[in-house]
Amino acid sequence: MTEAPARLDPAHYEPRRVPDRMLGLTGTPDTLAAGRPGKVGLLELRYARVGDRTELVDRYQKSPLQIMRPLYVDPLRPDMPVTYLMSTGGGIVQADRNRMDIDCGPGTAVHLTTQAATKLHRVEFDHATQVVNLTAGPGSYVEYLPDPLIPYRDARFYQHTRVTVDPTATVLLGETIAAGRLARGERHAYRLLFSDLEIERPDGEMLVVDTVRLDPHEPGSVTGPAVFSGHDLMATLYAVTPLAPATEVADTLHQALLTTGPAFGVSVLPDDCGAWVRIMGSDSPSVTRALRTAWDALRHLLIGVPAPDLRKS
Repeated sequence: MTEAPARLDPAHYEPRRVPDRMLGLTGTPDTLAAGRPGKVGLLELRYARVGDRTELVDRYQKSPLQIMRPLYVDPLRPDMPVTYLMSTGGGIVQADRNRMDIDCGPGTAVHLTTQAATKLHRVEFDHATQVVNLTAGPGSYVEYLPDPLIPYRDARFYQHTRVTVDPTATVLLGETIAAGRLARGERHAYRLLFSDLEIERPDGEMLVVDTVRLDPHEPGSVTGPAVFSGHDLMATLYAVTPLAPATEVADTLHQALLTTGPAFGVSVLPDDCGAWVRIMGSDSPSVTRALRTAWDALRHLLIGVPAPDLRKS
């Protein structure tokens, strides 16, 4: 068996692959280089069922990544901890390398979110990356719903998210990307924003691959029908679950979003493993409400309780 690389070995925190267009912009930063203290953020969390609730039983964190103590704030699911993922910095900056490994064991119920939106700052010489590895064990119920990614002018960012889902587990996974700092009139002023999402079974069977390549300098890359299509926010919610047929999950999402306002599209996932929805709009509060409405509808369908109020301000 090959020995796992040390946590601060680039083989551990660098993505397995970075798109060539991103690597083509790599240069020597005039600030702290990748790998220097404060530039590599690591977070490792392991949850287990303990008695009648889920508990965080193992944690490793390296600044700038950290968490708040898990909170049991859902009155109808007192067994489910809510964990806020945080950064000690003001966002992701030039040459940052973040990696998160989250293991939700058998029978666990976990909600993961961020403290606030993730700000992607200007990059001049290098790029920034984030790797997220999420595992949902047998019979687990996991929600990973981070706040939006907001790319600033000239940001260069690549994110790779890999989710491993047991056939008996349920995962609700969300992602929202803004066109930029809308209040400052920045729309698609970033340089590159690339994202790869892979959802697979423990045996390696691939269920979902979602490849996002946002390059404002490439015609149609950010305004095409499969991406922003003239809107300012793009939100996606995946539901991988054995708790209801895929068609019922898709119909539930469609009915819930009909009167919310933003444009959306719903489809089933392969092999009857669930459904997904993409929501697009130009008003941040309405997109946020629509995403919450979808989450709430899925909760009612799958576990019989509404979405809790997770106040972050």
